[in-house]
Amino acid sequence: MTAQLLRIGDDIIAIHAVVTDEGVTLIDAGLSGDLGILRAALRDAGRSLSDIRGIVLTHGDVDHIGIAEQLRAEHGIPIHILGLDEDLATGRTTKKVKAGEWRLGPVLRFLWNTLRRGGLRTVRPLELHAVSDGDVLDLPGRPEFIATPGHTRGSAAIRVPVVDALFLGDAITTRHVLTGEGGARLAPFSEDTAETRRSLERLRGLPETRIFPGHGPEFTGTAAALLDALDARG
Repeated sequence: MTAQLLRIGDDIIAIHAVVTDEGVTLIDAGLSGDLGILRAALRDAGRSLSDIRGIVLTHGDVDHIGIAEQLRAEHGIPIHILGLDEDLATGRTTKKVKAGEWRLGPVLRFLWNTLRRGGLRTVRPLELHAVSDGDVLDLPGRPEFIATPGHTRGSAAIRVPVVDALFLGDAITTRHVLTGEGGARLAPFSEDTAETRRSLERLRGLPETRIFPGHGPEFTGTAAALLDALDARG
């Protein structure tokens, strides 16, 4: 099977597309105005929206569910998420978290990026497929859900061996959206950072060497190397 990985958007907020001979799987769905950049990226890869077979969400925050409902409603594309985050994604529950440390410049960049990409027009999914820890979906790339609670109750890492990749959602950031600081660190707006750190140990033995946080650039190295870098920062 031939496969490629597309990174769509930027290091502030990104959508990832796993492209195989069987079609396309989206990992997270960005912001509500991202349909155009997704369509363009797929066109450049010789694909279209009709090739998308499923959407996989790392968690239910609004900057990850973006265009998911539009794709489901208009193209019949199923949306998959760990069951514990189903209510968050649909808006039946909300998170109560504090932002923590911030700096004006990075915050303004984050807000501007969110605004220009439709972040104020959140469209909640009306239909979700709830999955469980350890499920491997019958989608292009065979994405595997690994529960990593902490940022939200139903956060998950998504493992896609065919592209040598792990997608961590907002468990980890490699560029803090509120301070602009680089390097591996636990992400802001988390419900329980201590639980996040504990749950990330589940990934330590995995062999994939391309790790993608929800915010920030790709980390090159295994999960073990990422966790060691995180702990070295203190």
